[in-house]
Amino acid sequence: MDLMNFEQTTLYFDEPISPEVEQLIADAAASYGSNEAELLLLRANFMAPKQLMVLVALYRYYFYQHRLEDALLVAESALAVAGRRLEFPDTWVYLHSGNVGAGVMRSMGLVRFYLMVLKAAGYINLRLCRYDTGQAMLEKLVELDSCDRLGGRALLDVVRTESVNGLIERSA
Repeated sequence: MDLMNFEQTTLYFDEPISPEVEQLIADAAASYGSNEAELLLLRANFMAPKQLMVLVALYRYYFYQHRLEDALLVAESALAVAGRRLEFPDTWVYLHSGNVGAGVMRSMGLVRFYLMVLKAAGYINLRLCRYDTGQAMLEKLVELDSCDRLGGRALLDVVRTESVNGLIERSA
């Protein structure tokens, strides 16, 4: 399975979205940097909480505002929404290659989205000094993406190297 194969694939931003929600996202982008942008995105999320385009917009807003806790919450919501659509286990911990294979039969684009969100959530956990969780998420990504098409191995290698060198302190 090639996670970079986009032929016949619908991506999250190709999904239909109501004009009102689309306008809220556009207005938020136009007012980025103001308090109004967040309120517009939260309103869009209230109106369409399972719309991946809304979750991505809200995630990006929080991530680029360096509000990592909030970005992580949105990433977890995106994992839950995509996971339900793919009929994945309720948590990434129990995900295995059989689930991914079945998910590909539903939507390669959505599987790729899910795995990219898993990578993002792993990275944010690392930034928040939750090294064990971040590393576990990246290990799961690398396990499922054995050809490393999504680039999780480099991040995982850095974490492992830093841990071996004692630069990452683990809680006992």
